[in-house]
Amino acid sequence: MTAPTVPLQATQTEVLRMIQENASLNASLWVNIALAGLSILLFVWMGRRVESTRARLIWVATLLVPLVSISSYAGLASGLTVGLLTMPAGHALAGQEVLSPWGRYLTWTLSTPMIILALGLLAGTDRSKLFTAITMDIGMCVTGLAAALITSSYLLRWVFYGISCAFFLAVLYVLLVEWPQDAAAAGTSEIFGTLKLLTVVLWLGYPILWALGSEGFALLGVATTSWGYSLLDIGAKYVFAFLLLRWVAANERVVETVTTGAGVGAATSADD
Repeated sequence: MTAPTVPLQATQTEVLRMIQENASLNASLWVNIALAGLSILLFVWMGRRVESTRARLIWVATLLVPLVSISSYAGLASGLTVGLLTMPAGHALAGQEVLSPWGRYLTWTLSTPMIILALGLLAGTDRSKLFTAITMDIGMCVTGLAAALITSSYLLRWVFYGISCAFFLAVLYVLLVEWPQDAAAAGTSEIFGTLKLLTVVLWLGYPILWALGSEGFALLGVATTSWGYSLLDIGAKYVFAFLLLRWVAANERVVETVTTGAGVGAATSADD
């Protein structure tokens, strides 16, 4: 029997009702909206006296993280970027309709490259390494979205999950192997090491949560998974951004003098 076609607005209304009726799920979204708003105000105030080109680039890239997040979480809370997906055969919830907050992947696709950009500028890395890290990061997010949205095959969900993890490994290699050397040469290794560790540890939580949540093995419910992602976002975005901007504001002269032979640092120093 063919299911009747439901208008888009009615579908969004139904999804919104389901979100609002799940108090835990709804709270996990609004907490992030509130924290993103407070972070934006705080970061604008923290960057009000930043003047050098490189420091301002880092500040703008970092500020975009909560700006993207508040927009994305508003989309999730409104039901605009949440859908109902019927899980394929082989899935623990096969044949059941499951809420899919696919808008989170939009957040990560637009915000995590800004985190990578800020870290790259801080480390004084060259353009090729920066381009590699950003494109690998985007690939990770887009293939993660594909893994979450595929309903035709349970196996293909995991295939795309594996591809996403492969992109993630490339990002980890840059963060753990390539950029620490650049940061040491640039004189920013201490703060870079802290932010690198924070980023790597928290980012590792995302694929683990995907596997345990309703998108993977369904060992965790939708609300629990949403809280997990929200808590990871708070640490990986707002705490990360605060630590970075506080250091940049207090060490602008160090940031300004960072140079590399053929990279972003050389270009921005020339501009100054």
